[in-house]
Amino acid sequence: MDPFPPSQGAPIPQQVAFDRREMSVILSLYGRMVAAGEWRDYGISCLRDLAVFSVFRRTAEHPLYRIEKHPKLRNRQGLYAVVGMDGQILKRGSDLKAVLRVLERKLIRAVK
Repeated sequence: MDPFPPSQGAPIPQQVAFDRREMSVILSLYGRMVAAGEWRDYGISCLRDLAVFSVFRRTAEHPLYRIEKHPKLRNRQGLYAVVGMDGQILKRGSDLKAVLRVLERKLIRAVK
């Protein structure tokens, strides 16, 4: 397969991943939630169409939340999404910090 199709100049990515800046923002929130006793484990999946940072209360459970990066949705709903345990999209947008604020509210409630 040709990595440079004639109609496009950029190579086709083999997988989507979070970059260093994105991981810094996500891990900052993760650290605060661990300190509050809300989260205990995480997992990262880098797939062809999306990257997922999954958050767990316990290792053997389904994820409490998924932070997803969808490059194909960059110009539509937004690049990032926070998805709840039931699959409901809690927040979507192009600014990662703004999207993660939906989880920051849960931290404020946990500290009270």
